[in-house]
Amino acid sequence: MRSRYRLRVRSALPLLLVAALIASSCQSTGDGHDAPAIDHYVALGDSFTSGAGLPQTRRDAGLCDQSSLNYPHLVAKAVGAQLTDVSCGGATTENGTQPQPRGDGSAPWPPQLDAVTEDADLVTVGLGGNDFSWYLGVMFSCTSAAGLDPNGNPCEQQGTSPASDITALPAQIGTRVEALLTEAHRRAPDARVLLVGYPQLVPAHGTCPELPLATGDYPFVRAQWAALDDAMRRAAAAAGATFVDVLGPSEGHDICAGEDAWVNGATTVPGVAASYHPLAAGQAAVAELVQRALAE
Repeated sequence: MRSRYRLRVRSALPLLLVAALIASSCQSTGDGHDAPAIDHYVALGDSFTSGAGLPQTRRDAGLCDQSSLNYPHLVAKAVGAQLTDVSCGGATTENGTQPQPRGDGSAPWPPQLDAVTEDADLVTVGLGGNDFSWYLGVMFSCTSAAGLDPNGNPCEQQGTSPASDITALPAQIGTRVEALLTEAHRRAPDARVLLVGYPQLVPAHGTCPELPLATGDYPFVRAQWAALDDAMRRAAAAAGATFVDVLGPSEGHDICAGEDAWVNGATTVPGVAASYHPLAAGQAAVAELVQRALAE
């Protein structure tokens, strides 16, 4: 009996050692989640990532509308990582490899993928919405069209015409996103690459002054956000990246949700958020979703 007990103890030691090593290689995300240790985190993205209109604007980011309250900064702080945030308002997937001009005539913002180096442990990507002017068309063009037929669906009629079919764009955006994710993997082969989706801006039912769409266009615009989300999810799977679902968790936090909203309405509020962009609460929620994904 004694010899068998010693044998069992000795055989368990390697397992205990492995468990200890795994535990030592993980770190807490600060909210009960555990994730592998992250030393260098690179964030790519557009204005939904940079935090357009939020307070604590970072002057070192020029006109990119970066805020210290955006989700990359919140995640980096939670996991204790060094952050390289190259997100910039107005960026498209093409700005992964091409410089992005800035409106003040200063030097262009460098290609975002230039920041992705071999020593990166984590890369998050929040791009795609600006490609082919998709976001401009779905939000600003659709709200502008409301005056043509306030109780009808003028944007759907215009947006599904042969000359301007915005419903065809998500698939094209997905192809671009997949290529960018693949390149991020190539540049940082040991990094965890996460594609961060967009929230749902449109309620499932009802209307509100903060989202001045024609009544019949609410379902159409909501469906476009879902279509983009689906295309991005497929792109992440094809590129071997982790997709961070924001659309689903944002249900009930749309523009019309009042105090529960994650996204600002039509009016830019200085120091709060730009029009149709995430509020501080929305950025904090996305940061939480990213941390959960890291712990999986």
